[in-house]
Amino acid sequence: MNPDKSNPEIKTTEPKPEATVSKPVVAPTPEAKAATQTEVKPEAKLTTKNAIKPKPEGEVKPEAKADETKTATKPAAPKRKIGNAVIFTIAAIGILAGLVAAYIFGIERKAQPPVFQPVSNPYASAIYANGMIESDLPSGENINIFPEVSGPITKVLVKEGQQVKAGTLLFTIEDSVQRANTKLAEATLKLDRDQYDKDRASYDLDPKSISKNVLDIAEDTVNQAAASLKAANALLQYYSVKAPVDGVVLAVNAAVGGYVSPQGQYDTYTELFDPLVVMSGPQEYMDVRCYVDEILVSKLPTAWHIQAEMQPMGTDIKVPLEFVRVQPYVSPKIELSNEKQEQVDLRVLPVIFRFEKKDLPVYPGQMVDVFIGQK
Repeated sequence: MNPDKSNPEIKTTEPKPEATVSKPVVAPTPEAKAATQTEVKPEAKLTTKNAIKPKPEGEVKPEAKADETKTATKPAAPKRKIGNAVIFTIAAIGILAGLVAAYIFGIERKAQPPVFQPVSNPYASAIYANGMIESDLPSGENINIFPEVSGPITKVLVKEGQQVKAGTLLFTIEDSVQRANTKLAEATLKLDRDQYDKDRASYDLDPKSISKNVLDIAEDTVNQAAASLKAANALLQYYSVKAPVDGVVLAVNAAVGGYVSPQGQYDTYTELFDPLVVMSGPQEYMDVRCYVDEILVSKLPTAWHIQAEMQPMGTDIKVPLEFVRVQPYVSPKIELSNEKQEQVDLRVLPVIFRFEKKDLPVYPGQMVDVFIGQK
């Protein structure tokens, strides 16, 4: 009996040796390598490593480090966005400002009305000329007053615009020396006169007591002393300057304490000598001196048919003029630049007119526009 068959529960199985089949080794192609490498994922490797190797406590995970790196580099994007927003905002403001400026400057503005009506020709045919208002005097010029002696001014007794009569005291000059000379002349005259009186009394009592020649010399001495006193008094009057005629004080260039001479008062601005006082005649009537261009002289109407009208510059006032005379001398035009030397290439003929001042706001030296027509 076979023991193996009698006991079926006990079976011995011996492993059969596996048949070894040798397969040929085939070299992998590049496409297969790439596919193999592609199939292997880093996440799986990391997972396997994490599962096998425990991490010590306190060690920072690579994911945390990567997150911190990303967090540190992320703020660059918001700054760029803020910069773009600022640029767009400034551009928008610039465009808006340009539109507002274009609107403002594009508004059509109405021309302002003129302050006064421009000068116009009142006649059908007329000659235009520049004119200057001046005093109604034979020469047409103002009265310039200069002192005849030198010295500092002690008093100024008039003011500009004041009407004065002939003989009115205008200003005084320091005269202490001249007063002393006048008193000396008075004393000399008194002494000579006393001597002459004594000689005359002696001669009357006894003609032989004194010669006639001595008496005549004493008399001549008295006359000479009297003449000296008269001259001293006359010179003393020069220290008190008075108005030569009736008129109006136009300008006062004198000041108390200022030194003056017969040349006048030195002006530090113009570097010229000015008169101490400038006067005009009575201003019931005033003159206008017109300067007609020499080219237009031939068209000037005759004295019997001439008429004119003036208009002060910058006003609407029109004043009729009365013809006075023509100054028959063509001369260079007067410039008002107050320069020592002037280059003038225009020659003019002066024509003088007259008008009643009344309450007109005009003054000597003022420039006016004049139209000269024919009746």
